[in-house]
Amino acid sequence: MYNNILVTGGCGFIGSNFIRTLFKNNNFKGNIINIDKLTYAANPLNLSDIEKNYKSRYFFEKSCICNFDNTDKIFKKYNIDCVVHFAAESHVDRSIESPLEFINTNITGTFSLLETARQNWKEKKDVLFHHISTDEVYGSLGETGFFYESTCYDPRSPYSASKASSDHLVRAYFHTYNLPVTITNCSNNYGPYQFPEKLIPFMILNMIKGKNLPVYGDGKNVRDWIYVDDHNEAVIKVIEKGIKGQTYNIGGETEMSNIDIVNLLCESVNDLIPASENKNMEKGKNYKDLIKFVKDRPGHDRRYAINCDKIKKDLSFNQSIPFEKGIKKTVEWYLNNTDWVDSILTGEYKNWIKKNYSDR
Repeated sequence: MYNNILVTGGCGFIGSNFIRTLFKNNNFKGNIINIDKLTYAANPLNLSDIEKNYKSRYFFEKSCICNFDNTDKIFKKYNIDCVVHFAAESHVDRSIESPLEFINTNITGTFSLLETARQNWKEKKDVLFHHISTDEVYGSLGETGFFYESTCYDPRSPYSASKASSDHLVRAYFHTYNLPVTITNCSNNYGPYQFPEKLIPFMILNMIKGKNLPVYGDGKNVRDWIYVDDHNEAVIKVIEKGIKGQTYNIGGETEMSNIDIVNLLCESVNDLIPASENKNMEKGKNYKDLIKFVKDRPGHDRRYAINCDKIKKDLSFNQSIPFEKGIKKTVEWYLNNTDWVDSILTGEYKNWIKKNYSDR
């Protein structure tokens, strides 16, 4: 394992969980340097336990990945030998409303990181640039079939197009400059610390508040779901054993339609907070009564499904958390971490960031 790992976007949902997972890994004895711009979906409080428990091995740098000079200084300051690149604008709806941010962060930011790594590592071979990507770059499937590592790219939204572009840049740096790289394309993640603009936390928190549960179109758009810890364990396997220049698909092998997800969440929340006991619910109503079908979003891909035979066969990866168990854990986490939830929903965490990180 590497000595000084630079994690980009480490205050976000998957990144913060990755840092926690990596520190729990007995094979890892090195340092983690977390670089994050602290945009709306990033929260240093996600890692308050890490800052406390790993003071000598965890370092935070507030910076934008598009800032080449800052990133270059961080590379030199910490002698970075591995980059795990999570930082990205990732919400499809936001990419439709404001695509420029996605172009800047996901394409220009990735280019800046690649160029920094190339100039600092020169001919080094004991280094790695690992790029986190998405299954959305592959486009949309019909009722059958799967995305393979060899599937042609066919992105349908500004978000997926920006990620596809960054994937191509990473591969280009491998072939042109011999930069040691690996890429993973993962399916939909869920779990603790996910910003509540995404489907699962959004629905959980709306139920608690007794608000409507808006479902796009007919609700039959299908996604493959993976618990965030399983995804991060797979990333660690790629970092440890993956072949340079290769892409690995990471999937949960759990296809669910959006409406089935929402119905399952209604049942899971009801097990812990019965609708009849929720003071925010109208008397006599259950959580499923809150479901409202709304106009579909533009370019809404119908189905994603990941084939992850390659990583299972070559790197001995296996998912450990079945979907229903993962959903139960996720619902329990949001219900048991009301301080975090309130901080996010009220925007109070932004004031905390401004107070503690404004000078960085």
